[in-house]
Amino acid sequence: MTHSPIIVFLLFLTACSLSAVPRPNSDTRLNSEETNHLFPGTGFFVKNRDAYNDEEAKAWFLEAIDLEKNNEDRAALKLFEKFIKRRSNLILRREDKKIIVGPESIYRAAAIREKNGDWKVAFDYLQLIAKAYPSYDFEKVAEALLRIAERLAVEKLPKKWGVLPRFRSGEEDRRRLNQIADLARGPRFAPRALIVLSEIALKDDKEEDAIDALERLINYYPDNYLCEKAYFQLGQIYQQRVSGPSYDQGATLKALNFYEDYLILFESPPPRDKRESMQTFNERINGFKYRKDTALRSRRDLRQILAASKLEIGSYIENYGKYFLVRWKELGNGPALQFYNEAITIAPDSEAAREAEKKVSQLRNE
Repeated sequence: MTHSPIIVFLLFLTACSLSAVPRPNSDTRLNSEETNHLFPGTGFFVKNRDAYNDEEAKAWFLEAIDLEKNNEDRAALKLFEKFIKRRSNLILRREDKKIIVGPESIYRAAAIREKNGDWKVAFDYLQLIAKAYPSYDFEKVAEALLRIAERLAVEKLPKKWGVLPRFRSGEEDRRRLNQIADLARGPRFAPRALIVLSEIALKDDKEEDAIDALERLINYYPDNYLCEKAYFQLGQIYQQRVSGPSYDQGATLKALNFYEDYLILFESPPPRDKRESMQTFNERINGFKYRKDTALRSRRDLRQILAASKLEIGSYIENYGKYFLVRWKELGNGPALQFYNEAITIAPDSEAAREAEKKVSQLRNE
């Protein structure tokens, strides 16, 4: 059997191309498709964003580790922060443990920065890991991100160099927590980030931001134990917007709906989450009793306001409906009776309901 010279030549080229393709070694290099654009690069006029040479990266990392062990944090930080500028795909094995040099170095730099009070810088470093090295231990990074974001939002900021005061920015705090909620999509970190985000937004009088965070929590993570607090908080926000029976009842209905949902969904407090500390769980249980009692009182008060509003509308229609209702003669007292009956149904034990019952009795006896 003879082969065409063209076929033989093509087979030869295929064999050569296959033998020329290097196979990645999973033990020594990070096999990833991430780009380098997230790194600022090195150089003054032309920025080099190519990954570091493996030997160079290995030498810096090992030296930094030794310095850190000897409590020479300043010198170690200088070497670790080299990996902020350009990525490293090197993977080392030490003591039967696989270490991804690039993100590990940045994580250690963030830890030193956090210890020194440079919380904002530490947050930015951790965020770089989450974006540039998705194969790194994300749960560890997300936990650190959330911890630092909470510290920035709640705790007193350490002075720079021990002298210069640092100033808090509510907008930056909210941005950081939003970033965590987007990066850490999942029931472990995002719900906590969203509930803290809502608390900070309320503290800064940003109610719409708080509502957005709380609604994302109950819509995306309905089974999370923090939803109990989210439903209650939404009811509280809308209740504060209620102006009384003579005004628009949109906020009243919103608040009432959230309180109704709260009381239906949470007859008892959600069980302890497996990652929730006993102290936090006990605090939540104690808070639950207050929230449930408050929700019951608020539901009653809101129903009374809504019933009083229905009574006012019914009374207005009864007295002035003939001036604006089409076919008012045919309708008679029907529209007014409808609102009076709604007032009785919404809050049967209220003063508005008793007044509405008198009105209904009068109209029916006419």
